[in-house]
Amino acid sequence: MHGDCVARAATERGETVLIRRGDDGALELRVNGVFVMDTVHTATERLLATTTLEAYYASAGVRAATAPIRVLIGGLGLGFTLQEVLADRRVSRVRVAEIESAIVDWHRRGLIPDTVAIEDERVELVTGEITELIADQAPSSVEAILLDVDNGPGYLVYTANAAVYSSDFLAVCHETLSPYGVTAIWSADPAPELEAAMRDVFEAVEELTIPVMLGRHSTTYHLYVGRRV
Repeated sequence: MHGDCVARAATERGETVLIRRGDDGALELRVNGVFVMDTVHTATERLLATTTLEAYYASAGVRAATAPIRVLIGGLGLGFTLQEVLADRRVSRVRVAEIESAIVDWHRRGLIPDTVAIEDERVELVTGEITELIADQAPSSVEAILLDVDNGPGYLVYTANAAVYSSDFLAVCHETLSPYGVTAIWSADPAPELEAAMRDVFEAVEELTIPVMLGRHSTTYHLYVGRRV
């Protein structure tokens, strides 16, 4: 671990640590020693939000101009996806599932910057599994589901998260979406098995490749977008 420990929490799933890096002063979130995200490279977390909402608006057309947009997010993390969702004033409600209660607590204590997002009246934070949150939703009750719980299906933070990328869970997401609704999943690498599982469930699926500069290193991240037609 390179940097100073800002906060640390241990559960039956292992250890979650918030680090202040010494080289650039950025905050970094690690789970069981695995890098999850930091406060420097936030573009893809934000793109997860904007791309998903744009995909819904493109599908829904005039319907999107009048109907409230209800969103579910899997993973609070450092909060950048939530911030970007809330920047769209057409969004009327956002429910966020974060399995680590410590992360929610760190936001509320001001240890993570720009925490005002969790105080927005449109936001409901739920401590628990995103699979359980979505299973509890009524059919056709949301317009967008955003999933960023790992670094993709090939880099699971927790082994149990494999269920998030299964056809069974994706089918529940499809049922939860309103007509023209969108489910988007973030991945650090190409995930052909995930894409195939989504094509088994959604009427339309698209893989979006996003170029990213990490310092001087060029790479790509990936968004898998499934639409209910």
